Amino acid sequence: MTRRVGRERRVQRVNILSIQSSVAYGHVGNSSAVFPLQRLGADVWAINTVQFSNHTGYGAWRGQVFDAALIGDLVQGIADRGVLPRCDAVLSGYMGDAAIGQAILDAALCVKDANPRALWCCDPVIGDVGRGIFVRPGIPEFFRDQALPKADIATPNQFELEWLTGTTIATLADAKAAVATLMAGGPRVVLLTSLAVEDTPDDAVDLLVGEGGAFHRLRTPRLSVQVNGAGDAIAALFLFHLLRGQGGAGAMASAVSSIFGVLRATEAAGSREILTVAAQEEFVRPSRVFAPEPA
Repeated sequence: MTRRVGRERRVQRVNILSIQSSVAYGHVGNSSAVFPLQRLGADVWAINTVQFSNHTGYGAWRGQVFDAALIGDLVQGIADRGVLPRCDAVLSGYMGDAAIGQAILDAALCVKDANPRALWCCDPVIGDVGRGIFVRPGIPEFFRDQALPKADIATPNQFELEWLTGTTIATLADAKAAVATLMAGGPRVVLLTSLAVEDTPDDAVDLLVGEGGAFHRLRTPRLSVQVNGAGDAIAALFLFHLLRGQGGAGAMASAVSSIFGVLRATEAAGSREILTVAAQEEFVRPSRVFAPEPA
C-alpha cells in the first residue's frame, strides 16, 4: 500500500532542518524559505551551503561556496544537542558544489536514523527553461542518482523533471508519465512547480502534484513579475503543509495560494526582489485561494 505522506502525519510543532543557499540581499534559498516557515510557526534549523551577497540572477555577486566538511560539522553539532529525534523533516535545495551533496545526503540519512518518520524534501535545483543547466558539473547527476532515490518529496520544475527523467513534456499525459517515472525511483510525492503544456493558456501557469497514484493540477493567472526565490518558498511551504497533515493536493493549493499573493504584491510594487516580508500575511491568510482539480 502506498503511504500518503501528508495525511498520515499529525505534528503540533514542526522542526525542519533546511540546508540550502543564503544571500545577504534578497530572497533565495534559505533567505526565501526560512521566514515563511517561521511565520507559520515552524522552528527552522538553517544551514547554508553558500553565502553570497545576492542571488546569481543579477549576473554578478560576491561570497563563497562552503565545503562539505563544514556542512557535516554543523549537522554533527546539532546532533550533539540530542535534538535530531525531534526533527520532522529535512529540506534541501541549491548546493553550490557537487561535493556538498554527500554531506546533505548524510544529514538526511542521519535525521531519518534518529527519527524514522522524518521526511526529506529535495528541491533538485538544476536549471530552468531558457537558462538551461546553471549549476556546477556533477550536481544534476547527484540529484538523479543519489538524492532523489532516498528522498520522500521532490519539487522539480518542468526543465528539471525533463532532465531527470530523460523525457520531453508537451502534454499533460507526458507530465503525469514523467512524474510517475520519478516517483517510481524514490519520492512518494512529487510537486511539479511549473508546467506549460498544450492546453495551458498563455496567460496562466500550471502546477501538478502526484501522490499515491493520483494527480492534481492547479492553475493560476500568469503574473508579469520576474523574480528569483519563489520556487524555494513554494517547496518550503509545500513541505510544511504536508507535515501539518494535508495531502499533496491540499499542500500544493496552500503553498501556491500564498506565493501567488506574495508575487501579486511584488508585481504591484514593481520590485526586483520578492516581497517576502512586506507581504508576509499571505503565508498565513492568502488573499486568494486556488483549488486543484484531478488531472
